[in-house]
Amino acid sequence: MDLVRVATAGSVDDGKSTLIGRLLYDSKQILEDTLESVERSSTQRGYDYMNLALLTDGLRAEREQGITIDVAYRYFTTARRKFILADTPGHVQYTRNMVTGASTADVALVLVDARKGLLEQSHRHAFLATLLRVPHIAVCVNKMDLVDWDQGVYEAIRDEFRAFATRLEIPDLSFFPVCALQGDNIVDRSENMPWYRGLPLLVHLEELHIASDRNLVDARFPVQYVVRPLSEEHHDYRAYAGQVAGGVFRPGDEVIVQPSGMTTTIAGIDTFDGPVDEAFPPMSVSIRLTGDIDVSRGDMICRPGNQPEISQDIDAMVCWMADKPLTPGTRYGLKHTTRSVRAVVRDLRYRLDVTTLHRDEAATDLGLNQVGRILMRTTAPLMYDDYHRSRATGSFILIDEATNATVGAGMILYRHS
Repeated sequence: MDLVRVATAGSVDDGKSTLIGRLLYDSKQILEDTLESVERSSTQRGYDYMNLALLTDGLRAEREQGITIDVAYRYFTTARRKFILADTPGHVQYTRNMVTGASTADVALVLVDARKGLLEQSHRHAFLATLLRVPHIAVCVNKMDLVDWDQGVYEAIRDEFRAFATRLEIPDLSFFPVCALQGDNIVDRSENMPWYRGLPLLVHLEELHIASDRNLVDARFPVQYVVRPLSEEHHDYRAYAGQVAGGVFRPGDEVIVQPSGMTTTIAGIDTFDGPVDEAFPPMSVSIRLTGDIDVSRGDMICRPGNQPEISQDIDAMVCWMADKPLTPGTRYGLKHTTRSVRAVVRDLRYRLDVTTLHRDEAATDLGLNQVGRILMRTTAPLMYDDYHRSRATGSFILIDEATNATVGAGMILYRHS
């Protein structure tokens, strides 16, 4: 059964938490005691209805203020698919949290309040979703009940978003008029909007084709762990464990290990359940190689005729997540796939206004929640692909070595010369 990762996006009070609560409620994924707790909390807060947003707003500050601060993950299963739902914040100061939730998503649900139309945060989150290469974007025009289910209001917002989307790279874009509070067009088609002929949101999520989103062309296997013999019985067993980041690997394939450049062949591929005939994303496997070559954590197994870029000069877009700004000349730890190195920021090419898409080439730093393009030099080569080609091998994080805190999320653009 497929696993689909869904992240919400949009401005404050557009109904992201309520939408996720409605999906869970209408698909009967809520335990009885949890439902009773939500009903009790709703009554205590003076609501004359069950506030489904309380299902995801788990922090006390979130409940008290009626906002989402941190990313909340919820899991549910239908007869056709398994889902992980990430409820991300809408406030500008929590943009970094939204980036975290969307970085691994297959689908981004961009919510728009039908009364307010597209706001600055709507543009911001839509752009960030495309920057993070979320392959499917579903725009939910919410609170249609508050505009009397007006088809014209929905179509005006849809047309405005389409016009904005022409400036972005969105492989798959769809639109839904919904009312998360009452459940219209969430799980079942709405009787209040007979003019809408499309699918309800959940049916759309169940039918999305996501297999083609994975890169099955570029064979990439970052080595996470070297499996050594643990007993005399298995004294000759040696394998390299990790998660397949791209392509398909089969026993007998000729492979090359980077950065050493040593070539060999695959002797076998093992999983927890036993040997397999092939491995592809996102399988976690152990690969056995013929011959005795030196392979360590952070190395990458790939094909001789299809190799990643190997360089110490990195050109990337970065979402900054720390209070202390990024400035050229600063050193950071860098984690890319399973490889950890140190890096120095050589240059800030420009700071990007994610609302207007304006590039400020005179900028001297990147502040909290800002996005910019930087050039870096690493202490050891990285084996990477363009982020547009592979999210797995084209992404990295920057780490403050003094605090060990993640301060930036990066997307490699191409090899810098």
